[in-house]
Amino acid sequence: MGSIKVMNETLANKIAAGEVIEKCASIVKELVENSIDAGSTKIVVNLVSGGLKGIKVSDNGKGMDKDDAVLAFQRHATSKLYRDDDLFFINTLGFRGEALPSIASVSEVTLETTFNDEGFLVHIKGGKIIDKETCPATPGTRINVENIFYNTPARLKYLKSESTELQNCTSYIEKLALSMPKIAFELYNNDHNIIRTSGSGNLAKVIHELYGSTISTRLIKFNVSSDDFDIDGFICKPDILKSTRSHIITFVNNRVVKNIDINRAINDGYFLHKPDNKYPVVFLNIYTDPTLVDVNIHPTKQDIKISKINELCELLTSNIKIFLEKALLVPEINLETKEEDREIVVNSDFINTRNAFELVDNNNVDKNDDNEQVSFDFTVDEVDLSKDKNEDLKKLYLEPIGSIHGTFIVAQNDEGMYLIDQHAAHERVNYEKVLKALEEKDVHTMAMLFPISIELSPSEYLSLKDNIDIITGLGFVVEDFGINTIIFKETPTWLGEGHEEEVIRKIVDLIVSENKIVDRVKFNENLVRTIACKMSIKGNTPMSLEEMNSLIEQLFETNNPYNCAHGRPTIVKFSSYDLDKMFKRAMT
Repeated sequence: MGSIKVMNETLANKIAAGEVIEKCASIVKELVENSIDAGSTKIVVNLVSGGLKGIKVSDNGKGMDKDDAVLAFQRHATSKLYRDDDLFFINTLGFRGEALPSIASVSEVTLETTFNDEGFLVHIKGGKIIDKETCPATPGTRINVENIFYNTPARLKYLKSESTELQNCTSYIEKLALSMPKIAFELYNNDHNIIRTSGSGNLAKVIHELYGSTISTRLIKFNVSSDDFDIDGFICKPDILKSTRSHIITFVNNRVVKNIDINRAINDGYFLHKPDNKYPVVFLNIYTDPTLVDVNIHPTKQDIKISKINELCELLTSNIKIFLEKALLVPEINLETKEEDREIVVNSDFINTRNAFELVDNNNVDKNDDNEQVSFDFTVDEVDLSKDKNEDLKKLYLEPIGSIHGTFIVAQNDEGMYLIDQHAAHERVNYEKVLKALEEKDVHTMAMLFPISIELSPSEYLSLKDNIDIITGLGFVVEDFGINTIIFKETPTWLGEGHEEEVIRKIVDLIVSENKIVDRVKFNENLVRTIACKMSIKGNTPMSLEEMNSLIEQLFETNNPYNCAHGRPTIVKFSSYDLDKMFKRAMT
């Protein structure tokens, strides 16, 4: 007799569970997505100890009859796919028919569902049906999962702490609530409410309900289309940035996805508005023909492939740049209205602030049956793409009146006070000046009265010689001068006087430290940033009012006056109202 045998169904489900069920959030994901596919408009998730001791999902969807309630726990049983061709037109979140049998094989599951006013209960433990009977009819379906991984201890020990599992569950429910704003979501842990959204269908309102006013008051409406893609949602102003990519939240046809190419394209759109090690806050839904998307490459269905990914990335990057360029991006200092603790919020990492400070108009608040506030009035920025470059910024008509520590220019207008970082502003002006000069076909040079020689080690010399075209492309004229030495004889006219040696030595350092330059475009970009920084006025350097005014005018003529070449803000605003609040001249 041969050694190959067909494994039994229970063992197959346990193996499948290893792919589908990685943590408590995996169970929550699969159960909630089933509720969404069932047409639910309200979904409630109750966790015990972050899901480690119990997960219950209740919905008001269409439910199942008693035959389907039992069949749903058989492997590859599904109501969402019937033919091979259906794989090319997937419009549901689930379709593989693996989730419920996988969950049931490694836990104890009780399902209660109602169909045509008849209630039915199925109790399964370790993949085996313990009981099935009628139960009171309550609209929708309720699934209770307990004793997770009780029969697979090797998997059990890899579950994280309660706080980590809770955080993972919370993060996924947040994303589902954002992807499905018409569905009301509630999440509880040990009977304590963590998330509650109203299901209003207003994405901006859901963002406010989840993240509070710190995010919702900095949103820019984003809507673009091409022949193959429609993209809708919000991008956040770059005065709110994060240290990780976790808040670049994207959906494809309302499915929560993680795609490296899409995230990179979005981040590249913010390239000129932020430092390299910071990332934007974005909520975007990408709609496209299901035939262009393959979601059947991993059991979690979050990793996807898009056949026209290059076109999508270009659409994202180019239009995010346009929207940010047209928006008024001067960060406004936001003072929290707490008498005992006035806190200035600028570029702060945010957490769930639904129960913290919120901008609420108490005269215009909807309330539910429990007398809890569930909706808020607020507006988001909509960009007028027909406006000229920096049109709104130029209308500020700033008047410089002095400086602080020779570093921050103080300016004013009727709306309030503005602080301008003179080095950051000058760096932005110089950055665009250098870029423009390099775009010209003929780079003008001028001879140096005292040429600068750079002596290198043998390895550094070889590295520099391999990339000498970078230096000549910038407009420098160089020659070999002795052993392992390069002499700079002429400099480009855009460099000006007084910065020659500092800039030259920095350029050389960057080239030799890189050793092998893989991405020439990004290297050149970083090089120009560095050059602009070295050419710019330093902090603690006094300026006259005339010089301040000239710098402000030059800044407002740049393509991106809101950030220096390294992404730091150039200007922030204190509104007259906030100044009054700071000095108790305004008490509300």
